[in-house]
Parts: sequence; structure tokens; C-alpha cells
Amino acid sequence: MANLCRECGMDEAGRGPVFGPMVVAIVCGDSEKMREIGARDSKSLSPKARERILSIIEKEKCFLDYSVITASELNERMGHQTLNEIEYGAYLNLILRSPEGSSIQVDSFDVIEERLQERLRHDSGREVICRHSGDRIFPLVSAASIVAKVVRDREVEEIREKYGDIGSGYPADPKTQEFLRKCFQNGWNIDNIVRKRWKTYIRMKSDNENGRLF
Repeated sequence: MANLCRECGMDEAGRGPVFGPMVVAIVCGDSEKMREIGARDSKSLSPKARERILSIIEKEKCFLDYSVITASELNERMGHQTLNEIEYGAYLNLILRSPEGSSIQVDSFDVIEERLQERLRHDSGREVICRHSGDRIFPLVSAASIVAKVVRDREVEEIREKYGDIGSGYPADPKTQEFLRKCFQNGWNIDNIVRKRWKTYIRMKSDNENGRLF
């Protein structure tokens, strides 16, 4: 089992939405086994397929962990940190909690792969490889992508059950825009689920205050 823990993959889900949390995940295990069970970029899989593969990942991994960063936490922390800094902290914490001696493959959220790679190596003391589109390159990063996506989807489903249909939560989604518009028009309290520093929220809030929101 120790040998299987020598390689880990990391990815996130929900970096861009105006609603809901961002989730960062790590999976350590057998890279070839992840490939065999169909782990690949979570965006290319249906929700049902992601759930099915996750159930297999949970049996085949030697280590799995994730961090949920809520919208309200992002609102507070982005007053003094960039989104990249917040995400970096989540990645580093998960790496430090993973099996000692394991190497880490990361889907780079920094535009400069080498900068993120060297920083994580320095701060964690681990062998780290950062690549753009890492979820298409490394099966364990694909597995982490699936874990993060399923966890976020479950969190968003809880939001829908409590608040109504928010759509995908992404700013470009017409359903999400319409839900946000209704929230402003009706004075609904969505402080716990909306990211107040996103441009979509700021623009609609301004339009509502100036009577331009229809």
C-alpha cells in the first residue's frame, strides 16, 4: 500500500462561479488503475459517470482528501488575498496532509506553471509537477478533478434545495443571472452562497441600487 501512495494528483472545481464553494481535492494511488477505471477530465463526464467513477476511486485510492472553501469565506478572505493566494493555501495544506514522500501532480491554476511548481516544492518539501490541463495529462489529477467536481455538485444541490434553481452558478449562465436578478429585486438574503467580489454581483448590485435592474 505504501508504494501506491508515492504518487498524487490535485485539482479544483468551482473557481469561477458567482454562487457556491470552490473545492480542491487530492487523490493518491495507482495512476494506471485510475486510467483503467475511466478517470479523465471531469468536465468531459456526465454527472452520473462522475458519481460512478468516484465510487471506484474511493475503493482504489490509498489517500483522498479535499477542502471546501465557501462563498462567504471567499468574500472575507478576498479582502486581503487574491483568489490564487487562497487556492494556493488550500493546495499546500492538502499536500502537507498527504502521505510523506509522495510526489504531487497539479493542474496549474497559475498562468506560469514553473512559478507555482517551484513555490509548492519550496513550501512543501515535496516533488511537485504543475501543468496546465493537468487533468488531461495525469490520471490521478483526473481522479482529483472528479472528486472536486462531485463534492461541489453536491454542495450546489444543497443550495438549490434551500434557495431554488440557481442554474450552474457560473456568471455566463442565463439561469444564474436571472436568479441573481430576482434576489436583488426581492431583497433575498444570499450572503452565505454568493461571491460578492465577482463582477456579475457588483454590476447587478449597482444596477439595482440605481434603478437599472429589470
